[in-house]
Amino acid sequence: MSRASHAQIDPALPLFARRLKAARLRSNFSQEGLGVAAGVDEFSASARINQYERGKHTPDVLMSTHLAQALGVPLSYFWAVDDDEAELLRLYHTLGVRMRKQALRSIQDLAAPK
Repeated sequence: MSRASHAQIDPALPLFARRLKAARLRSNFSQEGLGVAAGVDEFSASARINQYERGKHTPDVLMSTHLAQALGVPLSYFWAVDDDEAELLRLYHTLGVRMRKQALRSIQDLAAPK
């Protein structure tokens, strides 16, 4: 997450709520815009995303998948406990197939026993 996103997100919020808000802010979506892009009725979209971001409700897997697709992040991003791991997942998801394979080889080389 960027520093600007961190400053606006309460660390006491549940993990999913923090990740959702960070991804929405990074993508420059309004709460209503994200909800509509994820298939929520426009009249309840803002309220629903607000409830998710406050941790009042957690979406089911299908809605989480729609949110991830609208935000361009992998579903696993929302539940990665470590911020660095979440960022790696998010960045990996932006790469094309060739670059993903190259990134994976690089990480395998870094992780190989010496």
